[in-house]
Amino acid sequence: MSKGLAVLLLVVSLALSSGVGFCDARSGKHWRQNRGPSTTMFTRKGKGKNGGGSPPHSHRQYGKGHQSPAMPAPPSPGGGNGHASPSPPPPQAPPSPPPEAPSQGTVFSVVAFGARGDGVTDDTQAFEAAWAAACKVEASTVLVPPELEFLVGPISFSGPNCKPNTIFQLDGTISAKIGARAWGSGLLQWLEFTKLNGISIQGSGVINGQGKEWWTYSDSDDDDDDMDSYTDQELEKMPQIKPTALRFYGSSNVRVTGISIINSPQCHLKFDSCQGVMVHNLTISSPENSPNTDGIHLQNSKDVNIHHTDLACGDDCISIQTGCSDVNIHNVNCGPGHGISIGGLGRYNTKACVSNITVRDVNMFKTMTGVRIKTWQGGSGLVQGIRFSNIHMSEVQTPIMIDQFYCDKTSCTNQSSAVAVSGVQYENIRGTFTIKPAHFACSDSSPCSEITLTGIQLRPLIVPQYHTCSSPFCWQAFGELYTPTIPPISCLQLGKPAGNRVLSDHDQC
Repeated sequence: MSKGLAVLLLVVSLALSSGVGFCDARSGKHWRQNRGPSTTMFTRKGKGKNGGGSPPHSHRQYGKGHQSPAMPAPPSPGGGNGHASPSPPPPQAPPSPPPEAPSQGTVFSVVAFGARGDGVTDDTQAFEAAWAAACKVEASTVLVPPELEFLVGPISFSGPNCKPNTIFQLDGTISAKIGARAWGSGLLQWLEFTKLNGISIQGSGVINGQGKEWWTYSDSDDDDDDMDSYTDQELEKMPQIKPTALRFYGSSNVRVTGISIINSPQCHLKFDSCQGVMVHNLTISSPENSPNTDGIHLQNSKDVNIHHTDLACGDDCISIQTGCSDVNIHNVNCGPGHGISIGGLGRYNTKACVSNITVRDVNMFKTMTGVRIKTWQGGSGLVQGIRFSNIHMSEVQTPIMIDQFYCDKTSCTNQSSAVAVSGVQYENIRGTFTIKPAHFACSDSSPCSEITLTGIQLRPLIVPQYHTCSSPFCWQAFGELYTPTIPPISCLQLGKPAGNRVLSDHDQC
């Protein structure tokens, strides 16, 4: 009896236990994950220091500082139902950007590189440093600020590795160093720009060559009342080689505008082996007795335009040398000076070639010559395709000149060969002269040919210091008179030279 009762109680106990499990299964309580209020043994065992419902194996390590990619992230504090989103990784500081390179159009002031601009301190190194920085940036600007005077020695602003289209903005004054010690045995240029593509010098500033040092004290025997105003260093004999103030060499797309160049020791502005040159609104000035101070000198340069420029100097206002072609000069004021010249060409028996030159709408005032072609004896080559048009002469000694016997010394050796001159047009050249209206002195072996004269009206102006001769001079000059001239230039031989000499290969350009 007692044994049967025990079995009965066991069966009842098992039945009750099975009913509770079924109830829980029907209610779905077993399938709610991470329920906070749950008091089941599984849930209690899963709780730890993180306060979430993670299973025990969630603490497994996957190397130092790294967790398994599949491991759930711990919930954030106060996570409501215990399913908080994984926390984002802590923000990282962005990497420091590299130093920003100067952008196109950056301005480099010489003052920022240490230039004082007091007219006393040597600012040469500051200019060199500013240029070195600007050279690396396309379309950059070197700034020479206004109202300051910068004392600068010889500098070469050089390419060819510079970026293109640099602007040299000159609004202040650049003055040359004075005294022989600054120039050594002598230099051919002071400020030089070489092998650049797209270089512009612009602004309202001044380049002052301080040429009086060279003109007055290049000879130790000179004597002058002003000597007491100079230091012993300044009285040292200056080198015989005098520098050009501003020179461009081997460059293309060159532009010079707005500035003034004054008192250069020798030539003021020179273009050598350049292509695509534009000069306008420029002022060049030095005393009329300053020796060899050409205004603008062109050599081996092509596609040159010079206009709206004032030139006053002690030599040629514009000098066009060998290797030049496609040069257009207009709206220029010249004087005092020696006029606008092609040459001298062929010196030291060299070959010279000049072609396609136009000079028009020019005013000449108190110049030695007006428009001139000059060649040395012994040279070879050819000058052709020249046009002088609409030129007004005022007190010009000899307005029109071709001289194939040019000599700047007391005497020169007579030689038979010469640079040939052909195809020269003179149109509407009017005004006054003080010595001779026209001078055509051409070579016996290479006469001047195809000279044409149209609308020439030149009247004498009696000036006490000159012996005025109203008659023109011609020798071996051939061409045509398209209109009557004043005075008559009857010495020009009509037609072509006898035999119409054919240029040899030595003469051809």
